[in-house]
Amino acid sequence: MQIIKRIPVKQILTDTSRQVLKDRFNKQYDQLDNESQQLQFEQKKIERNKEYNQNEVRQRFNKEIRLRKERMKRLQYQIGQLDTLPNGEELKVDEVETLVNIEEGDHYEELIRDREIVIKDGIVIRAR
Repeated sequence: MQIIKRIPVKQILTDTSRQVLKDRFNKQYDQLDNESQQLQFEQKKIERNKEYNQNEVRQRFNKEIRLRKERMKRLQYQIGQLDTLPNGEELKVDEVETLVNIEEGDHYEELIRDREIVIKDGIVIRAR
């Protein structure tokens, strides 16, 4: 049997990776901000149309906007971490899914224990 497990990807900070990550986080932040503004615009446009249930429209749009705002807060936190952590420290930058094979008789705790991928300047240096 196979199960899907999420594994964190950590980046060892260097001057180069710090700038690449900062650019990536800022770009993601700007994209989420644009999406939030677009959703607010679409919400107002649809609310003017009386064919739809106003409460339902408002709830759905507010949920999507809230999700984007939460991701924006996480990005702000990660940008702050980039500014405070020294070179050589690990920063979680992503998560990937992997398939784990489970057979009868396997030690479950060993199969699901914390695993991670560590990269430095775009190169995998550890998969533990």
